[in-house]
Formats: sequence, C-alpha cells, structure tokens
Amino acid sequence: MPDQTPAFPAQQQEPPGLTSSMDPLPDHGESSYRGTGRLTGLRTLITGGDSGIGRAVAIAFAREGADVAIGYLPEEQVDAEETARWVREAGRTAVLLPGDLREEGACRATVADAVEQLGGLDVLVNNAGFQMARRSSIADVTSEDLDRVLRTNLYALFWVTQAALEHLGEGASIINVSSIQAYQPSTSLLDYASTKAAINNFTVNLAAEVGERGIRVNAVAPGPIWTPLQPATQPPEKIEQFGADTPLGRAGQPAEVAPAFVFLASPADASYVSATVLGVTGGKPVF
Repeated sequence: MPDQTPAFPAQQQEPPGLTSSMDPLPDHGESSYRGTGRLTGLRTLITGGDSGIGRAVAIAFAREGADVAIGYLPEEQVDAEETARWVREAGRTAVLLPGDLREEGACRATVADAVEQLGGLDVLVNNAGFQMARRSSIADVTSEDLDRVLRTNLYALFWVTQAALEHLGEGASIINVSSIQAYQPSTSLLDYASTKAAINNFTVNLAAEVGERGIRVNAVAPGPIWTPLQPATQPPEKIEQFGADTPLGRAGQPAEVAPAFVFLASPADASYVSATVLGVTGGKPVF
C-alpha cells in the first residue's frame, strides 16, 4: 500500500525537475506492477515519458507487452534512460526520443522517429505538460510563462496528434492527460488549468471526428500526484501538505495512475470507451 502520510518534506528544484532529487522517491510500480498481456504487441508513444506518470505508464505498458517510445526534454536524459531500462527489463523495445515539443518540427520528428523505430504506431499518450505555481495573481503570469504553458500543453498536443493520426489505424487509441485542475482550478495555476479544460474539449471533439476510423480518444484526469513537476514548480511550503486536501487525505503515486492508461489503451477492455475523461483524483470529483 502507498504511504498514508500526507506531508512531504519541504523541497524545491528548478524545472523540469529530476526524479533522483525527490524526497521521498516516487513509486512508479517498479516492484508492484504485474502485467497480464493486455497490450501485447502494441506500439506506443508516450510524450513526457521520462518520469512521473509517464514513467509509470511506460513500465505498465511494457509489462503488458507493449513496445514504448519515450519523448522527453534533452535535459531529462538521465530520467529517460532509467525509464528505458525498466521497459527493456520487461523484455520490450524502448526508443528514446529527446526533443522540445514546444517546436512544431520536434513534435513531427518525434512521431516520425517513433513510427520508424517501432515499425508503426498503435497508441499515443499525450502526457507532456508544464505548470508553474510560484505566483499569486494573474498579474504575475508573464508572456514567457504563458507561451511555455500553452505551447507545451496545447500546441504540442495538436502537432503530435496531427502527425500520429497519419499512422494510427482501426483499433488504435489516443490518451490525453487532463487534470483535476480542469474541474477545481487553483488560482495559482490559472493558465495551466485553462489548458487542461481545453484538453477535455479536445478529447471529446477529436473522438467524434475519428470514431468512424475506429480510433478511440480518451483522457485521464489525475489529481495531486507525486512527480518531479511538483517540487520543480510549487513553493516549498506547499509541498509539505501536497495532496492533503483530497478526500483520501494524501497525494497519489504515479503507480496508482498508470492502470487507468492501461485500461483505456486495452483493445479488449475499452473497445467501446471513447470521449471519456477518467478521473484518478483521490476522491475529488471530475464532473
């Protein structure tokens, strides 16, 4: 069982943050996740797959039989290599794809490289995201801040998905990452929360467009999850009580989110599930 203690030691990193500097280290399912072959042979691309939720999804997908391409920022190389190691230990192919998805060319190259090295594409997980909560008012949101959040969370989502749809066929799946912030936004995350609400709309809208092609589009909306993004973008004093305001009284671990992605990617389990946002929020409602 995950640690029931709601508090974390005060800590801070510079974005994007690294797993090895976190206290305590997150649980990505390294010692707990057991696969049952639900994704056997599926070729998957996970953006932001180096750490946090992305790493947990990569481990779970690999143990379910999928090959995994991992998109990540070049400065996250150490984390990406660790994720790839776990994928390969599961006996699956791991492809490392560094690049800054704020640039359209990098988005399209990431998809093209994933397709080339995996031999095709069956599942896309749009997990790359950015937030910055070290501010108190809309007046503190600079144009640079806004550009980084919008380009990472929305522009990249469009560009990567556009490129991927050229390769996805009947039975394929797209899984976007929303957030509890789309439903219960924090004032310190005004720009980030806005993008997550937009991702919900994108998910439902795209599902309607590509359903006739047999492609399913869904989203997972995590609540407070212990990932490097938290100490890298939150004030230290907020980290001490991170997740304590949920009905379950604690933050979640990445390993607790990954099974939702497995379910949505599984052709056997979710063949009739599309345009759905699945909440993994510690009890906070997603409606």
